[in-house]
Amino acid sequence: MKKSVIIGIDLAGKPENPTGWALCENKKVRTNLVYTDDEISEAITQSKPTIIAIDAPFSLPKSGILRKADREMIKRGYRVFPPALPAMKKLTTRAIKLNKLIAESGYKTIEVHPTSTRKALNMPPKDWEEIQTILKRIGLEGDLKVRTLTSHELDAVTAALTAHLYMQNQTEAIGDEEEGYIIVPKKQDWRTLQI
Repeated sequence: MKKSVIIGIDLAGKPENPTGWALCENKKVRTNLVYTDDEISEAITQSKPTIIAIDAPFSLPKSGILRKADREMIKRGYRVFPPALPAMKKLTTRAIKLNKLIAESGYKTIEVHPTSTRKALNMPPKDWEEIQTILKRIGLEGDLKVRTLTSHELDAVTAALTAHLYMQNQTEAIGDEEEGYIIVPKKQDWRTLQI
């Protein structure tokens, strides 16, 4: 069986704030906090991932503060922040730059939203202790079993889980070609997941 390496990134708006990082090789998860774009790029190059899921908008709307993807997400009950809001613009700009760098290195990226992933999978959106317990119960191992992870790391693991489901054709792309897509799992209960 071909080994799949999936990276999940919970990107911070500023390099001085912690970015959650999760590397999943089959069921084994390694997580930590990274800061600069160089650190992120280097870690990606070293791990040679199959796919990278990033929790941050990959594009700005053509007009207004919401993209088609954001409007559709909100309509479905997923609470996403408008990429063009001043507080979000820093994150969006950083994500656009980082995504371009990653694409130039030849890696595939998808835009994800971990809180929406958890909602789609019937998991608690922000109860971090319970989220970590559920991630272990669906079969993930490694750092999840060793220590209490930060919210950024758990968001990164959730991002990686979204990428895993994407590779299993268990997700949908919300948005359009012009402004980009957000990848969300098809609604199901996490108890039915097979990792």
